[in-house]
Amino acid sequence: MATILIVDDEITFAKNAAKYLARFGHTVATAATVGEGKTQAEAQKPEVLVLDYRLPDGTGLEFIEHIRASDPAVHIILITGHGTIELAVDAMKAGANDLLTKPVSLMELRERIESLMQQQRDASRLRYFEARERSASQSILGQSPAIRELQQRIERMASIDAEGMLPPILIGGETGTGKELVARACHYLSPRSAKPFIEINCAAMPPTLLETELFGHERGAFTDAKERKIGLLEAADGGTLFLDEVGDMDLALQAKLLKVIEDGRFRRIGSVQEHQVCVRIVAATNHDLEARVSEGAFRADLYFRLRVLQLLVPPLRDREGDAVFLARHFCQVLAQRYRREGMRLSPSAEAAIASHRWPGNVRELRNVIEQAVMLAAGDTIEARELMLSPAAAATPYGGPPSAQPTEAGSALDRRERELLIAAMAASNHNVSQAARNLGISRDTLRYRLEKHGLKE
Repeated sequence: MATILIVDDEITFAKNAAKYLARFGHTVATAATVGEGKTQAEAQKPEVLVLDYRLPDGTGLEFIEHIRASDPAVHIILITGHGTIELAVDAMKAGANDLLTKPVSLMELRERIESLMQQQRDASRLRYFEARERSASQSILGQSPAIRELQQRIERMASIDAEGMLPPILIGGETGTGKELVARACHYLSPRSAKPFIEINCAAMPPTLLETELFGHERGAFTDAKERKIGLLEAADGGTLFLDEVGDMDLALQAKLLKVIEDGRFRRIGSVQEHQVCVRIVAATNHDLEARVSEGAFRADLYFRLRVLQLLVPPLRDREGDAVFLARHFCQVLAQRYRREGMRLSPSAEAAIASHRWPGNVRELRNVIEQAVMLAAGDTIEARELMLSPAAAATPYGGPPSAQPTEAGSALDRRERELLIAAMAASNHNVSQAARNLGISRDTLRYRLEKHGLKE
């Protein structure tokens, strides 16, 4: 509800309006002159000012200029008996938010006031979410060499700017490692941070719906296209479009995406006119895209265009010391959220966290800590309250049992593992040299080493 000041020398209108608005929970004060209105405004600090244009000791425009100097946030509705275009322009220039012409309906006055307050709430929510997004982009937490190297690469890539389409960024990594967080950091640390950041999960919808969401459509393009729809490419113009799980995108749609990346042009569905956009594509996947290309499930030309700039998010098990560091952070944040301040992890709980392999990565860690914070019997979380699976405890060199070739595994998998072991031995465990000897990229080798449980 709002605090309202009505300044009008028509006493009957002011009293009736005050009583009517008070019935809807608003707090209302009245004044009959400019001088009295200034005194009331100083004392009441109103959120909404309803102001008559003609007053005994001045005009509403003069009052607006006075109050705007001390309170730029107050919403002002100017009331006049002679609504002209010139007056409307002058009122808006002076700082009025709305203009009503007499006779004024009390219902309309209330609707205008509540509309202004709703706009304020929406703007506040938008600022909150923008602040939260920016905060999220800076919360790639960790102290390990692997995560510090990732942070430095993000900063370097984010600083790249140019006119027109920027080179795409391809983010790889296992599920739960924080690829979306990395994508947000690439945007909010860039010169385009004030522009939109829009994301879409390419695996979450069928190809036809994904195409409509990305490119939009014209009215009548298909049966249910009753109105023109702007696609996410246009909505993200000037900013960043994040394509999560890009490896699951349909082949026909991949060809259209390639054209956008190459020249920034596309057509809405059902349109013959091309549209130009300036948007940065950031894509993420937990697939081995080279393998997808070999299988014919992903276009080679799109893969090579997407991987101009690459980021590989390390799994939590390769971030030495970060599991406990993040667990302490999550414990503190979640304890505040669930009003259990002062909670901490016991030494045995931290030891269990350090030895766990975390197949679900940071997402799994956060969920485990959240459950423990909510259900722990006391202020100290013990190891048993984490409810960790013994099967996912750390194992020696060679990886977890699930990563080892089994009888069900193909002969090709076993042969690939043997080749990787031989290549790493021949290069004295130098990943770059081994990758060159095998004729593959360093990132692909690291992926395949991880796949077979062969740590560097």
